[in-house]
Amino acid sequence: MTADKTGAQTTVTRKDGQYTIAVEGKAVGFADFADRDNQRVFHHTVIDREFGGRGLATILVEQALDATRADGKRIVPVCSMVANVIDKHPEFADLTDPVTADVQRWLQTQPNS
Repeated sequence: MTADKTGAQTTVTRKDGQYTIAVEGKAVGFADFADRDNQRVFHHTVIDREFGGRGLATILVEQALDATRADGKRIVPVCSMVANVIDKHPEFADLTDPVTADVQRWLQTQPNS
């Protein structure tokens, strides 16, 4: 568990193409992804408005990227939030592939994207 900026405990879990972040047991945001061969394509991240400004999106994305590394996948940051975290954390740069037109077309064929 990691604490947010208010000191509240957070938990990040993964299920069915989505990483979810909970604050003290309540789900408050998610990062959607789709796996494409050896890539994990992150395409949408949302944090509930009432929980904004607490650093939850950063916690969520960092843990999702760490899990992606552990899974042996490369990162494709279609989502701007994921791209922003990668810009601030160069330790993920070696795992990052560019967002190409081919990836964009493929993503449009995926359910829930």
